[in-house]
Amino acid sequence: MILQILLLCLGFVFLVKGADFFVNGAAGIAAKLGIPQLIVGLTIVAMGTSLPEAAVSITSGLKGNAGITIGNVVGSNIMNVFVILGITAVITNVAIQKSTLYYEIPFMILVTLLMIFFGMTRQAVSFVEGVIFWILFIAFLAYLFVMSKKNKVSEEEAQCDMSYLKCIISIIAGGIMVVWGSDLVVDSASAIARTFGMSERFIGLTIVAFGTSLPELVTSVTAAKSGNVGIAIGNIVGSNIFNILFVIGTTALICNVPFESKFLVDSAVAVAAGVILWLGTIKNKELRRPCGIIMLLAYAGYFAYLCMN
Repeated sequence: MILQILLLCLGFVFLVKGADFFVNGAAGIAAKLGIPQLIVGLTIVAMGTSLPEAAVSITSGLKGNAGITIGNVVGSNIMNVFVILGITAVITNVAIQKSTLYYEIPFMILVTLLMIFFGMTRQAVSFVEGVIFWILFIAFLAYLFVMSKKNKVSEEEAQCDMSYLKCIISIIAGGIMVVWGSDLVVDSASAIARTFGMSERFIGLTIVAFGTSLPELVTSVTAAKSGNVGIAIGNIVGSNIFNILFVIGTTALICNVPFESKFLVDSAVAVAAGVILWLGTIKNKELRRPCGIIMLLAYAGYFAYLCMN
């Protein structure tokens, strides 16, 4: 048991540091190409910090533990909004871009509702539904590409000290670490769950979700403290969209992804998290401390529910 816990922690370290290397390398190349901060947050940083969820879920599907997938994604999405943005908002006011408020957040809520619909119709997300998720994923990337063309930044704003070679090495090294880390996390988390008689749903919604959300936490808090608030909310919203469309979509192409009836409550909480984020930012066009506190209290209530069920 002690060995499994140590391997779980080691896996999380690989996931976090690997995602960090990947994000730094990718963001460095983006800066050299003059891609704006919001787009970097919604795409490169969001995709990089979603690598742990993707690696864990896809590995779970390949190993026959696809039950972890929905719990991992939904748990991470809830934690991303309630905990990570909640903590970030308590530290500092987080500004929100107009496009994020009126387009990306509603789209995040929409794809979460679509996941619920797919899951409840057949108690699983099937291959065909995985294809639909991928079509939406490609459409979202196309939308972001158009956004990047409209918001090209100046050379002064797009400075990066890393060379192209260092950026590429950082991306490759980060990717390898994420894959290794995901393998360790899936194997050790599954072993721990079996030892304590925990369901894959609970382990995915809590332990695995927390571990795979660590990159988002580090990235968002660091971005907010350094004044790069355009990345903070964009990172979370983009990551949540990628988690559903790319992670669940890709896993569904490999095998059917089980959707237990209990996931309906968890998914409803994920939708509520998106609605609270939207309502909390629409008036002042920024996420402030009172809303951050509400988010943290909401997660505390949700965690208490998980412990009792």
